Amino acid sequence: MVVTTRNPNVALLCSPGMGHLIPMLELGKSLISQHGFDATVFVVTTDSSTTRSQIIQQTSNPNSDGLNVVVLPPVDLSGKLGPNSSHVGARIRLTMAESLPFLRSAILSMKVRPSALIVDLFGTDTFAMARDLEMLTYVFFTSCAWVLALAVHVPVIEKKLLDRHVKHHEPLPVPGCKPVRFEDNMEPILFKDEVPTEHELFVQIGLNISNADGVLVNTWEDLEPKAVQALRGGMIKGKIYPVGPLVRGVDHSRTKKEHQVLSWLDRQPAGSVIFVSFGSGGTMSEAQMEEIASGLELSEQRFIWVVRPPHKEDNATGHGSFFKIGKNMDNSLKKFTSRTHESGLVVPMWAPQSEILEHSSVGAFMTHCGWNSTLEAITNGVPMIAWPLYAEQKMNAAALTEELGVAVRVKGGNKGEVVERKEIQRLIRRVMVEEEGVDIKERVKELKRSAKMALSETGSSFNSLHQLACHCKVHM
Repeated sequence: MVVTTRNPNVALLCSPGMGHLIPMLELGKSLISQHGFDATVFVVTTDSSTTRSQIIQQTSNPNSDGLNVVVLPPVDLSGKLGPNSSHVGARIRLTMAESLPFLRSAILSMKVRPSALIVDLFGTDTFAMARDLEMLTYVFFTSCAWVLALAVHVPVIEKKLLDRHVKHHEPLPVPGCKPVRFEDNMEPILFKDEVPTEHELFVQIGLNISNADGVLVNTWEDLEPKAVQALRGGMIKGKIYPVGPLVRGVDHSRTKKEHQVLSWLDRQPAGSVIFVSFGSGGTMSEAQMEEIASGLELSEQRFIWVVRPPHKEDNATGHGSFFKIGKNMDNSLKKFTSRTHESGLVVPMWAPQSEILEHSSVGAFMTHCGWNSTLEAITNGVPMIAWPLYAEQKMNAAALTEELGVAVRVKGGNKGEVVERKEIQRLIRRVMVEEEGVDIKERVKELKRSAKMALSETGSSFNSLHQLACHCKVHM
């Protein structure tokens, strides 16, 4: 018997979107620098020049730790979109399918064939190709373990339970986990009858995940012990690897404009600033933006607010198309900034979130509860005001407030309902000023220490990736 000493070689596949790309890149870097892998990340793109340029910029980070990144040729979806093309899941799945020949060709051209393929949840249709090439199949689930447990449970749940959940709003049981309230669940489940294609896609993804050789989750043992244990209780065929928190590291090579935000933070007292940002897809109506502005002003707290153009008033999802700010909103913002210029910053479109959350002047984070943003807040010990908008964000918000106790949650805001300024003021002061905020800060600091321990050489997440490396090496 010949024992090989060659590094395990793996391929990672990422669908379009920063929410999956950032943790996938961090996973690749960890596999290489800490666990002796050779790793290549294949990134799927569309013909959207904006999306493609963002991806290329992100993957050209000089701090790549030797990671090989291949941006696959852009996919042109024109003429291939069916009647359900407006649904994000269907578009991404078609994009992944159209990219499959590029991926296969790229893998076959590699000098050393990868022993395993790791994909995000939209890449599970590649498993047939991977098995044909004698590769192990893994999923990297970039949200929390509770959401993963729901995803793999839905395909096998009794129809009557699902119907009672959707029609009568009864909580949906998830074995070994906290039930999911109707108001916290995801659109592919809640609207299974209105949008059957999205529901069918969700079910198929859950089945594919269940049949993978293993599932990596961007969480850690001590953060979600019940959900991790439930997943290990037979929900999936393969092994569960909690490998988080994998978050984007701080980049100190920022441009002068970006440094202005950080320079302003340098002049503020410790813990005195609330950071307000709802992610790249988190647009609000003009009416809601006016309430946020007034709430910030009434709270009398320092702030950084990342502002994106509002969506149309009739779009109740909170993540619609971007539009130019109208004259009324533009005038309101100008008046707001003139009144608050000494106590806050309004930043258009984007701000260096990792660097802001790391800064000692930041005392709280008003967030949409995307899992990347959630983990960035926890790993920097920053309490949150949870304002979930769509997808799994409401489940994340429920976990943060009810299970972990590191956030307070906005009341209302569903189906286009405007959250009033007094509610925004109340939540900001609860976290920043009142005694309750002190307790929340202590709990999030405990989780920060727990996260650091999980990633250390004796930690649970470090050991999970080591076990994955051993599994891949046996398969070589």
